[in-house]
Amino acid sequence: MKNNFFLFLFSIIILLIFNIKLDIPIENILNKYKDNSSKFITIDQMNVHYKDEGVGVPIILIHGTGSSLHTWDDWAEKLKNEYRVIRMDLPAFGLTGPNKTNNYRLEYYKSFLETFIEKLELEQFILVGNSLGGSIAWYYSSYRVNKVNKLVLIDPGGFESKIDTPFIFKLAKTPLLNKILRYITPKYFIEKSLKEVYYDDKIISSKLVDRYHDLTLREGNRAAFISRANYEKVDHTIRLKKITVPTLILWGKEDIWISYTDGKKFLDLIPNSELVIMEKVGHVPMEEKPNESRIITLDFIKRTNSLEKKIR
Repeated sequence: MKNNFFLFLFSIIILLIFNIKLDIPIENILNKYKDNSSKFITIDQMNVHYKDEGVGVPIILIHGTGSSLHTWDDWAEKLKNEYRVIRMDLPAFGLTGPNKTNNYRLEYYKSFLETFIEKLELEQFILVGNSLGGSIAWYYSSYRVNKVNKLVLIDPGGFESKIDTPFIFKLAKTPLLNKILRYITPKYFIEKSLKEVYYDDKIISSKLVDRYHDLTLREGNRAAFISRANYEKVDHTIRLKKITVPTLILWGKEDIWISYTDGKKFLDLIPNSELVIMEKVGHVPMEEKPNESRIITLDFIKRTNSLEKKIR
């Protein structure tokens, strides 16, 4: 019996050792995930990766947890023919990586976004955010209604979740297990998370899994993710009432990370808002159904533009 126990323990240790994934230094990953349109700007001692493409009214696109500016690739390719499309890798994610203070609260991301906007000398713009990016977008807008021309929230965070905590967040919040997650992040974890955020997991490619996996392993990103996951949640949703700009709330009905039923809560609190629920779509409509989600968004932008002209 004792020999069987030690054999089992030895097997677990070997399994863990072979699954250890060291952080990838930025130098080793930079050329793979930047391109000719990539730019870098210094904010809070971080080399922030962003893209600024096209001309016209600026649209700022903010990604969600565990993601990067690449989540908007399909949208940006079409939007840049008509708009100035700006997107960035948020601190703790993508090529930007962690900040020096280990602060990833909503207040910090608002401050970061303010600095980013100031450095790009943007006066007014359309602001779009998904998930965490949606939280940042509405929180910023509640303070800067004079800067935001239109607001689009795609499966945004904000309210206390009534559904089961996603697998990767459970790991990050569990003592000891989160220490393992810091060094052992097999592609299986990433693929499992993507299958949770996509409704149609058949469209998840190996290239998509590789990108999410590589950027998760970017030096410092896993430690930052664990820090964020263990923050005590603060409810800022009282500020939603301060948002007066035209707001589109767009949600995937099959989102199992943040329930589409939260859309009604946003609708009730944001005075000038409308809600669209997309059938057979999960947590990232701009990735899963880029054309449909983009068309819905453009229709909202142009329709509200026309309405404002009539009012004037």
